[in-house]
Amino acid sequence: MNENGEPSRTALMAAAARAAHLIVDDPPLIFADTLAHALLADRAEELLAYHRLHGAHLILSGVRAAAVTRARHTEDRLADAVRRGVAQYVILGAGLDSYAYRAGAGAPVQVYEVDHPATQAWKRTALAGAGIAVPDTVTFVPVDFENDALLDGLTRAGFDPSRPAFVSWLGVTMYLTREGIGRTLEVIGGFAPGSQVVVDHMLPEELRDEAGQAYVEGIMPMAAEQGEPWLSMLGPEEMAALLAEHGLTAVEHAGQRQSVDAALWTRTDSLRPSALSMLTRAVVQS
Repeated sequence: MNENGEPSRTALMAAAARAAHLIVDDPPLIFADTLAHALLADRAEELLAYHRLHGAHLILSGVRAAAVTRARHTEDRLADAVRRGVAQYVILGAGLDSYAYRAGAGAPVQVYEVDHPATQAWKRTALAGAGIAVPDTVTFVPVDFENDALLDGLTRAGFDPSRPAFVSWLGVTMYLTREGIGRTLEVIGGFAPGSQVVVDHMLPEELRDEAGQAYVEGIMPMAAEQGEPWLSMLGPEEMAALLAEHGLTAVEHAGQRQSVDAALWTRTDSLRPSALSMLTRAVVQS
């Protein structure tokens, strides 16, 4: 949380990027988050103005590319898991994620939104202000990650670790140490066999392309100044090894280009994939 009681700048930037994709980018849309604008509440016009005025800027188009590809990839993999019978969806660091409200009462899964209680309070106020109902398929799981036990919070909220679950963990690992990442993976690795997690991670310098490096050089110092320093950058082999240490088997690695259908990159706007981050999907070993 920011000192003014808002969600972190990271959460606001990600939601603004998803909202801006519908406004400044040309078809085909990679991901349609129709509620992101509403969840930005009174910050919406300020944050979207940057994209409207400077949408082709490398940093802003890079933010949009990262936000929409990871959201589309994750929700596509969630849909696959639901078809196989998974009925629990855990969103770690849920921030201003809107899946549960777009899906509404007909959501095929029970959604457990895990985040700091103050962030959740801000989000619920934004939802109420926009007239967006919180369906029964949503459970807010207030967790202070520095002080609270994740599994305890989930089970108190009704999550059943003996049943398979799908977990998304997006936009977080770069702010944690390797040990901090491991502590959360240890919890996920204890879920029922067949459970899956999709986690994104920033690539180390040697695996970035020119656009990815320019993005890092532009954003990383700013993030540090605002109290959100990047602490971990992991290549696919490092992430796979870390997952294996905690009972998870990596089954898919996807960069921005590979994370969505190739046809979505036939574009007339400034949106381009970069070698900046990677999405890894892993399965709890049986």
